[in-house]
Amino acid sequence: MTSRQKLFTLGTTTTAVAVALALTGCGAGAKDSTDGADASPAARGAVTEAQAAKILGTYESVNNKANAQQDSALLGTVEGGQLYEQSRADYRLFATKSKKEQAEYRKPFHYTGMKYWIPAGKDWFAVTTKSGASKSEALLVFGKEYDDWKMMSAVYSEVPLPAIATDDSGLATAVDATTRVGTLAPNQISAAYEDLYATGGTKAGTAISHTTEAAKEAIETHAKRDSGKNAKFATLTYVTTPTEFDTVYALRLKDGGVLAALPTAHASQFVMKAAYRENYDITPTEVESVFNLRERDTVVNTYQGMALATLPKTGKPSVTAREYRIVDSQ
Repeated sequence: MTSRQKLFTLGTTTTAVAVALALTGCGAGAKDSTDGADASPAARGAVTEAQAAKILGTYESVNNKANAQQDSALLGTVEGGQLYEQSRADYRLFATKSKKEQAEYRKPFHYTGMKYWIPAGKDWFAVTTKSGASKSEALLVFGKEYDDWKMMSAVYSEVPLPAIATDDSGLATAVDATTRVGTLAPNQISAAYEDLYATGGTKAGTAISHTTEAAKEAIETHAKRDSGKNAKFATLTYVTTPTEFDTVYALRLKDGGVLAALPTAHASQFVMKAAYRENYDITPTEVESVFNLRERDTVVNTYQGMALATLPKTGKPSVTAREYRIVDSQ
């Protein structure tokens, strides 16, 4: 029997940069003006704006220190959820980055132009901000994890973020992730978006807009999955995979729609065609080798991501930004 041969190196899919977070707070209770008795307490946010700013400042300081030292345990004291999954992957893959990329990652960042969005009656809050010289605005979300405030989600958007609504007390309004807005609920967006990778948007993906850059890139990734020099030997497919964390954060917009920060994930499956399996194997890339050095006839890469979506009062939602990290390769 012919000995097995190395065939080629498989390229990885979408990556992006992520960082950041913040949050804010609000209101107080009220007294009945006629008899001095306590009235029903006014709606409150989980924190005041001053407290949120302090939380953000602590995160910025600790994150900068953790990035400089590649200390995931330290970062875990201020970061959680889907974002922490991405950051841990960044640290694990740090040696595969160029010297320039490593230097940029270690360089301290600072938030500017912060605006805090504190929903009434919820245990989380958000901030819109920019980082350093970046022109992209981010929506950052803090939530509680084991009674500690941690940044749970951070997505930077090249598209201007829509105007978030506030009430007379300056509080934002949270929207339940299961509440339908237009054609979908916020917690249904991920499945629809991942269908763009899996089928080009012919199934669940028909429920969301295909006109945003994020949607176009996903559809193009699907369309080009079996192009290139290796298409003769192997097939590439994308499948929706469970997210590590499933919390969706949603805020009411001034126009009555909703802005949602949501987790999303998929896997790429690169499989040697039957005619070549006896004699060939796939050689993993440098990044894939961090997780599994073995040459094999199938390479499955898992990508955990976060996305921003706008849901209009009527019509299809739009995914306006997304960020992925490869977190495993087997």
